[in-house]
Amino acid sequence: MKTKQTKCPTCFADLSVVFPEGEEGLRESPPACMECEHKTDCLRQAMQSQAGIGVREAAVDRAYESGSLGFLERWAKKKALQQRRKRESKAKVKNRDKR
Repeated sequence: MKTKQTKCPTCFADLSVVFPEGEEGLRESPPACMECEHKTDCLRQAMQSQAGIGVREAAVDRAYESGSLGFLERWAKKKALQQRRKRESKAKVKNRDKR
């Protein structure tokens, strides 16, 4: 039986560790992460970071290039992601100024 860890590992929410790009250009979680009890929260936090937004933008671009996404839908998704990136960076600056 596995024991519950309470402290997050050092790799927590590090996108390059928990969701690296594979040899074929696709991202996948390594086997070590699949066994970790923090995997869901970790990946969720990583994908909400600035790097995670970049991963989502790349996915939108791939979908557009493959023809499964139209121009207008691509534009709307990219705009929403850019607004999210801007909003999060403003929030970081605001939080840093409060300290």
